[in-house]
Amino acid sequence: MSTQDLVPSPVGPVDVEQAEAALVERYPRLVRIAYLVLPPALGRNRRVLTAHALVQRSLPRRRVPGPAVPGPRRAEDAVDPGYAYVRGEVLRQALLAGLPLRRLALPRRAQLPPLLPHVWGLRLFPRVGGADELALDQRLSRLSGPGRAAYVLRGLERQGDPEVLRVLAAAGVEDPRAALAEADALDGADGGADPGAGPEGAAPPAPGTAGGDGPHLGGAALLESDEFDPCALQARPTDLMRRRQHARAALVAVVALVVCGTLLGLPGDGWGRNGAAAPSYARNPAAEAALDPGAVKRVDPAVWPAATRRDFSVWPARGGLTGDSALVRRALAVWARPGESVRSSATPGTPVGPPMGPPQLLFAGRVDAMRVVLFHDGLRAVRYAEPAEGTAGAALDFARTDAADAVGAAALVVSRAAGNVRYVTAPWVRETAVRDLLAPAKEPRALARDADGVTDPVPTPARSGGCTRWNTLQVRDGEGVRLLTDLGELAPARLLWGPPASPVDATGAEARGAWARTACQLAVVRAHGVRSVSAWSFARQPLPEGAGRATWVCTRAETWRGTGSRVLAQFLVPSPGVPAALAARSEGSPACGARDPRVLAGVLWRAPGGGWFVLAAGGGDFTSLETSGGVKGRSDGPLLAVRATAGARADLDGTLRDGTRMGALR
Repeated sequence: MSTQDLVPSPVGPVDVEQAEAALVERYPRLVRIAYLVLPPALGRNRRVLTAHALVQRSLPRRRVPGPAVPGPRRAEDAVDPGYAYVRGEVLRQALLAGLPLRRLALPRRAQLPPLLPHVWGLRLFPRVGGADELALDQRLSRLSGPGRAAYVLRGLERQGDPEVLRVLAAAGVEDPRAALAEADALDGADGGADPGAGPEGAAPPAPGTAGGDGPHLGGAALLESDEFDPCALQARPTDLMRRRQHARAALVAVVALVVCGTLLGLPGDGWGRNGAAAPSYARNPAAEAALDPGAVKRVDPAVWPAATRRDFSVWPARGGLTGDSALVRRALAVWARPGESVRSSATPGTPVGPPMGPPQLLFAGRVDAMRVVLFHDGLRAVRYAEPAEGTAGAALDFARTDAADAVGAAALVVSRAAGNVRYVTAPWVRETAVRDLLAPAKEPRALARDADGVTDPVPTPARSGGCTRWNTLQVRDGEGVRLLTDLGELAPARLLWGPPASPVDATGAEARGAWARTACQLAVVRAHGVRSVSAWSFARQPLPEGAGRATWVCTRAETWRGTGSRVLAQFLVPSPGVPAALAARSEGSPACGARDPRVLAGVLWRAPGGGWFVLAAGGGDFTSLETSGGVKGRSDGPLLAVRATAGARADLDGTLRDGTRMGALR
């Protein structure tokens, strides 16, 4: 079974973000568990690298469902669901790695040497311990893999016998009781030492674990020593003489490869008929018609003013190279058959195949030392670019733009160069300007355009390293002012403000003030195929100790493909110069949208006097909120404030007017 085969978690549903947080926070302990369970016959260097590889491969690809009816569990055996899932995956892979290879069976991935991490020229191994650690390592080597796993769960993880049996069974052990018996035998060999005691100054059990009810192993304290820590390593060189021989052989192979590549890749005489396109593989009349530059649709400039709808279908063909049939032919050929030298990109959910029929030509011209062609085929906007001088560096970009309206078709990115972006705007756009979202009181700067609608360069936030500015494109059409932002894609995203049922363009004073504090969070939706981003202030909450009133904002990024929407819940303290804090995020959730405008989120907040509080707010028809877990509290209404301690973790739920329970956004 592959590590990606998701089985129900024995402790509850697990999100990918939750598992990732547990893996990062408890990485040293997880690697130690893998190192101890792996067979010592692998050698210390391979055990170290394999232990790291197994832990790094233990993340699920999607949310892991929980059991329909959770089994009984003692309170002291309860662990964080994310950590429990990752630990179970680590144990399962480590047990697979200890199985012998069979002649006629395909090896499992865990049985093969890891591709990553990989170290060249060095051997890595943990620090050398004392005689007790060496004796324990020898006794562990005589156990089977399940026996070592049982010993580690009881000794290192402080799990009771029922929980050990449960975890071993979930990890695929056929006879967990036999494995537990092996651990008992090793425990007896240790002489019956104090089960719970460790060396003086030893670290307490990790958070989320507790002592079990079964007899713990006398050597358990030694499992915490540096002898078994694959994160605190020593390094020694490999066989230097053998490495020198391998280097000579590799040099000869590289020279031969370079000579062959030079002979096969001699330069031609510039752009061919089809440019950087791959060779044609079929002679299909419909496909050839779609690639005929003479059949490309060109809309007359007089069409759009009288059109019943305004979108890409009424864009006139503009640019100084619209009559260059050779350029258009190369662009169509590369679109249909991009060669290996073409740099291609596509927004998520956008097909990258050839056009179904002759596409529409939107633009063809020279921009920033590049010849650029823009097409639209009813579903996608496609950008082809090649250098004005030379024959290297062709690029092809796809973006889904189906069902675009007048605002969605107001602009496309025509060029990116030196950290700047240029747009080509729709013919119905009357004015363009640049507005910095982080400076809401500052007037927008006028942005010049040429006769073809191409703007002057604008520094793009999608390429800047920090968040000191967030430039947006402000356009004015016949119906109002719109705000568009570059998120690293071909089509800029529209910024909105207001309740999900009736958002408006984010051009008002209140909208600009809120976006000034939340704009930097737009970085989490870059290159995600975003069509629009809407923000909404769903609650205002009085802060404890008279610290003012905080604002809760929900931000929802809708995509062109309709799925994969991202939702962010953000917490704004009263100080207007402090950026918003990200309280929760989710992908694919209907929360904060037109279909389900309700949202619930919480945050751990420190008051000016030093006290800590769990604050929560619900947007929608919430009648009460309640926290459980590390912090317990309840309130009537959509707001909650409960005193807590630093680092506290709590589960948040709310009750709707119809009695339905709803969990917080995660």
